[in-house]
Amino acid sequence: MIITDIKCALLGSHPVVRVVTDDNISGYGQIEFWKPQAKQAVLALREFVIGMDPTHVERVMLRIRNKGAFKPWGSAVSAIEMALWDVAGKAAGLPVHKLLGGKVRDKVRVYNGGLRFPFEGYQPEDYAADVARMMAAPENFSIIKQTLAFHSPMAREVAGFHYGEVTTQPISGLRDTGALTPKGFDHAVACVEAMVEVTGNKVGLALDCGPGWTLADAKKFAKAVEPLNLMWLEDLLTGDQIPYVNAGAYRDLTISTSTPIHTGEQIYLRQNFRELIETRAVNILGPDPCDVGGIAELKRVAEYAEVHGLSFAPHGTANGLLGLAALVQVSATLPQNFIAFEYPLGEPNWWYDIVEGLPEPIVKDGFVAIPERPGMGVDLVPDRALQYLAAEDQGFFD
Repeated sequence: MIITDIKCALLGSHPVVRVVTDDNISGYGQIEFWKPQAKQAVLALREFVIGMDPTHVERVMLRIRNKGAFKPWGSAVSAIEMALWDVAGKAAGLPVHKLLGGKVRDKVRVYNGGLRFPFEGYQPEDYAADVARMMAAPENFSIIKQTLAFHSPMAREVAGFHYGEVTTQPISGLRDTGALTPKGFDHAVACVEAMVEVTGNKVGLALDCGPGWTLADAKKFAKAVEPLNLMWLEDLLTGDQIPYVNAGAYRDLTISTSTPIHTGEQIYLRQNFRELIETRAVNILGPDPCDVGGIAELKRVAEYAEVHGLSFAPHGTANGLLGLAALVQVSATLPQNFIAFEYPLGEPNWWYDIVEGLPEPIVKDGFVAIPERPGMGVDLVPDRALQYLAAEDQGFFD
């Protein structure tokens, strides 16, 4: 079997990769909706892999891995990697988890991730009402994550929140930042306290906080919420689209508090996790399979993290249903440091009509069952998906 083409189309707003072979087997990967530039990046990699055997995944990846970088520039490489595993599984007649060493769990825990209810005000009572709604969701999540401070509109909506320059028209990857005012600091703590009043010990509460905090504020905040027994504080210092790691600063933060510290979604390749892991600069790592270099790369990071006593909770908010399937397959095989992954949704809702193979319901009591179909366990239905392709992409399934 050889690769005859690599295609990429915008399916709705998501770039979707298709690896085409001469054996009439196709594999699919999906990229976050806000990375339309990834389409051209994927197509630029075609020449390096056409003619290769797609089931030799690592050999193919050696041709293109050097073409990626920190989020968002690793997404093209990562999506091709996932599509290759999809082909390899289908060709072998096996689910991908068996190619990655086999599953160590029959279902994988997820937390709400992309499933959040919009609210306004960003006052403590708003956060309390929001986690109450989330706890009542039919998915019955055992972990809930909420955005806070610089990873939310709070810095713009709460007057006098911080001393930095307010970004009134944020764009993807551009965050507010700056030292918190005493008012802003107390407000952030009060919002967490209000949420914990609702969640109690019924569910775990995690917070996606940044990036944007100063190290001094991050240390004070993590210390202030220690009595609240949070699951973790995520990306306080670096994170989404920050093109560096800053392991030393994270270690300073982590050793200053008993509150677990989490980061890693923007990092590309296992080598760039090395300092975080070897210095135990954080407690929990959360690479994204569509940014780290794919699912095999994610597993390598998880295994090295386990050796050093670190926990693992992968990112995946906007990776869609194909990304969900990939996360399920790889998470089934991860070592026992795995906590849960961030649950992606199908957006818009018509995605649920064009993807087949997902369990029904997808999430039951906070878990997703692991499909046993070959490949990633799901597939696109071309006849249903065609209507959502742009005119220039109508040949995607040919």
